[in-house]
Amino acid sequence: MIAIHAEIQEIEAGRADPKINLLKLAPHTADVVAANVWDRPYTRESAAYPVHGLRDFKFWPAVGRVDNVFGDRNLVCSCAGMEAYQ
Repeated sequence: MIAIHAEIQEIEAGRADPKINLLKLAPHTADVVAANVWDRPYTRESAAYPVHGLRDFKFWPAVGRVDNVFGDRNLVCSCAGMEAYQ
């Protein structure tokens, strides 16, 4: 939470772009961080490891944001229906 607060302060102080920043584009998948092209104004390291403790036990999300708020509130399960388990 402290790191997120520091990222918010960077935006408020004008040191980070309000539209293309570490918070807006999080979470960063392994594919995004390892891509050949990096067109973001922050470093790959800050995207991959926003907190030093993540270096040992990093969870890599499978996807980035899912359509912002709509996707967060209306998730679609792609697994088999309950009928398949009867």
